[in-house]
Amino acid sequence: MTARHPGDNNSLKTYAAVGFGGALGAGLRYVIAIGALQTLGPLFPWGTLAVNMIGSGLIAWLAAHALMHPQGHVSRWHRFWFAGFCGGFTTFSLFSLEALLLWQRGQASLAVLYVLMSVSGWIIAAQVGHKLAR
Repeated sequence: MTARHPGDNNSLKTYAAVGFGGALGAGLRYVIAIGALQTLGPLFPWGTLAVNMIGSGLIAWLAAHALMHPQGHVSRWHRFWFAGFCGGFTTFSLFSLEALLLWQRGQASLAVLYVLMSVSGWIIAAQVGHKLAR
């Protein structure tokens, strides 16, 4: 067995950082969803809309910050925030970052295709899952 680098993807500390970040993100998502439901009612999914927007903004800010301050490797804190917290808070955040990166690389048509395929695919998958459950 070889010694692991402190920033190694497979270290126990990295898994713990991602897990802890995910738990915090999911917990906060739940608090926001319940608060929005109790405050604004069930007519529109305000809580989900809010966490998706907050998560999308947060992951883009984190990515831009990481690019401006490269450390030569992805730190455990990056994994805590990206895969852990943002992943637990909302998976929509990574989708929005990926679409933004395609757009910024001059691949606007691919970014639009990705968004259209994703949203329509999610709705179709939800319909299929619902029908299979019945």
